[in-house]
Amino acid sequence: MKYRYSKFTGDPLDEIDIEDLVSKLSDLLLSSGFDDPWSVYDEERHETLQSLYDAIMDALLNGGMLSDETIRQLLGDDPTPESWSSIERLVQQLIDRLADSGYITLPPDAEAAREAREDGAGRGAGMDNVRFEVTDKGLDFLGYRALRDLMGALGKSNAGRHDSRDVASGIEAGAAPKPYEFGDTLNLDASATVLNAVSRGAVDVARLAAGGPLIDVGHDDLMVAQGEYQSSCATVLMLDCSHSMILYGEDRFTPAKRVALALANMIRHQFPGDALNLVLFHDSAEEVPIQQLARVRVGPHYTNTREGLRLARRILERQRKDMRQIVMITDGKPSALTTPDGRIYRNAFGLDPMVVHETIAEVAACRKAGIMINTFMLARDPDLVAFVRQVAHICRGKAYFTTPRTLGQYVLLDYMNNKTRTVH
Repeated sequence: MKYRYSKFTGDPLDEIDIEDLVSKLSDLLLSSGFDDPWSVYDEERHETLQSLYDAIMDALLNGGMLSDETIRQLLGDDPTPESWSSIERLVQQLIDRLADSGYITLPPDAEAAREAREDGAGRGAGMDNVRFEVTDKGLDFLGYRALRDLMGALGKSNAGRHDSRDVASGIEAGAAPKPYEFGDTLNLDASATVLNAVSRGAVDVARLAAGGPLIDVGHDDLMVAQGEYQSSCATVLMLDCSHSMILYGEDRFTPAKRVALALANMIRHQFPGDALNLVLFHDSAEEVPIQQLARVRVGPHYTNTREGLRLARRILERQRKDMRQIVMITDGKPSALTTPDGRIYRNAFGLDPMVVHETIAEVAACRKAGIMINTFMLARDPDLVAFVRQVAHICRGKAYFTTPRTLGQYVLLDYMNNKTRTVH
């Protein structure tokens, strides 16, 4: 029997890491309306399968997902319709893998679009009206990658706990035991408790002979172990989704969404006792589950900062945590106000005195409720800077003037630092 040997080229699909592909597609999966500035916020909105198809094709050909040699093997020196069909099949296989891995969900009509394309109806045919949805697993993975990328540049960080200088009867013993008092966690220090009983002469030989306990431990003998007090925190992340967040040739809202995902991922895995809520503010304000974050888009809205703060305060007043704070990410001045009769008053020209007055009054209400406001500003207009500093002064919070590229590091570091030194 004769054997014929040839060069092993492998399957191009094996060259692609599906997790790296999801990271490459993050701009699409977290689309904020930058490509369509006049789109409105619609929580039922999903991206089309055609946009996913085009994004994967761009990642393969221009994003470094395939080596130059593999691209030459697929397309040849002079691309033909047959060579394009091979890479189109690869894109379809990747879409199927994304769905099978649980990163996206595809509706039943996606099968019809695939058949139309395979029948020669044209590249990407039938996919303009077919939509897909990012799953919770996909969002969790994007949050993990965002957290890793944001914190990776900061060096080593022991960010797993929120320590303070107080001690309490916690689970981990970190200080000398103390006598048990009503209300303490019953985390008994067995050695100290028994030693107390022995010291007061609680050894009863007669009771031992009768089958009773050797040492009679009383209430006054109880000692509990003390651990360092670890504060808990309730946070409302306020995201400005007014039209200015995608103006001036820069998408500021997508980085803010990445920060929200990273913060949610950090809280869930490192600080499971903390709470995080998400509030969008524009002409009005509404609370949005983290699971809906991928669908959130900006629109032709104004900036109703007062209504966002009011909703955030109501959410935090229901929380029973050591620290309650609002993290507000915005790039514009307050330009809208909800009147007592429910109508929206709008004025985008300068800092309207009435809007500013009502917004400052809500900031004062947050301070009275013990809520700290930290503002992350993506603009540096002098009047706006003065307004933000006034907000920080009233509520004893901080004002950060940052950029979309450094926003995540500022937010995450501020979160961890505040948790360390708030409760004393």
